[in-house]
Amino acid sequence: MSPASQQSPTRRIALVQLASPDGESQAERITRVERLLLAHPGADLYVLPELWSAGYFAFARYGELAETLDGPTVSMGRRVARELGAAVHLGSIVERDATGALHNTAVLVGADGRVVQTYRKIHVFGYQSLEAELLTPGTTLSVVPGPLGATASTTCYDLRFPGLWQELSARGAEAVIVPAAWPAARREHWRLLTQARAVEHQVWVVAVNACGTQGDVELGGHSRLVDPAGRVLAECGDAEEVRFVEADPALVAAVRREFPVIADRLADEAYRALSALPGAES
Repeated sequence: MSPASQQSPTRRIALVQLASPDGESQAERITRVERLLLAHPGADLYVLPELWSAGYFAFARYGELAETLDGPTVSMGRRVARELGAAVHLGSIVERDATGALHNTAVLVGADGRVVQTYRKIHVFGYQSLEAELLTPGTTLSVVPGPLGATASTTCYDLRFPGLWQELSARGAEAVIVPAAWPAARREHWRLLTQARAVEHQVWVVAVNACGTQGDVELGGHSRLVDPAGRVLAECGDAEEVRFVEADPALVAAVRREFPVIADRLADEAYRALSALPGAES
């Protein structure tokens, strides 16, 4: 537990918005980001974007840049977590599994340097992207303890699938971390969906996006922390930055008590059982 959490019931969250310029190697970027994180102590949780170390749009090099969970990106995150005494959500990496298949895998490291959660992106992206051709979708979901309470990971495109989020909140998620490489061209969707998911499921949404330009694509930036009532407590701009913001984990329970959306929601099978007959009820 960091000094910040020892002094206050709130948790200090660091939104670490990064660029992955084409001329920077993966090794150079990992070293630069390690130095950046160590230069910003004092948070309870650091969150990075999707595929920042490889570069999301480096499709032709995914095989070369893929790594395992004991590879350079995760090893760096484990060192930093121990040094800072804080949880580090590493965004995601191109992971190569034991069979050789590639995944877009989010990784959460605890303050003791252990990997406490991995999530292989379920909705791989195919629109103007080669991700769906190159990467294998995940098949598991998990919720684990974290600085903001019961914590789940999703990744980027997963924001557009409310069924996934409904399952996470049904499993007890109180905070959902969303690393992304969301383009500037669809920035308004990013803003809308991060708030909508927070309101629908009364969860913290920690959404950290990439910025800068990769190839000919401008990334959207505007990483943000949205509280369980849908209020945006912090939002980055267009460029690289580390933004600190205070968040109270107890707010989830307070919001759910005051406005009991979760308690009033029916089970999925109850919605499926509703009659499909047209017309007014008698």
